[in-house]
Amino acid sequence: MTETNQVHLHAYIGYQDAPAAIGWLEHAFGFRATSSFPDERGGIAHAELRVGDAAIVVFSDHDGYRRPPLRGETTGHGYYLNVADPTQVDAAYPRALDSGGTGVWEPGSNQWGNYRCRVIDPEGIEWTLGTYRPG
Repeated sequence: MTETNQVHLHAYIGYQDAPAAIGWLEHAFGFRATSSFPDERGGIAHAELRVGDAAIVVFSDHDGYRRPPLRGETTGHGYYLNVADPTQVDAAYPRALDSGGTGVWEPGSNQWGNYRCRVIDPEGIEWTLGTYRPG
């Protein structure tokens, strides 16, 4: 690819209870559904969620996909939301816990200057919010 090609990365995530996951993502991190299409089994075939410039796709997992298991305190796999300010991290962490998430790392700084927190959502997906912007 050349430098002139625009490339964007977006995640797609299957949830057994996609409507509940969307509600959790909205409450915990401020995502908003911009579109949603039902599937033939009463679930969600495709829903797009956005917060700031971050966009993800959520769908109903009717096949029982496996989640990475915990290895110590973390799964070693998840999604990272870059936020502008530590107060956003501080505000999101209790919202994520109050809505059914499990705390992994409380808000705090690490050695490379990232103020971050990490939670596991009610279906086992790991989410990190932090001020460090990769790249």
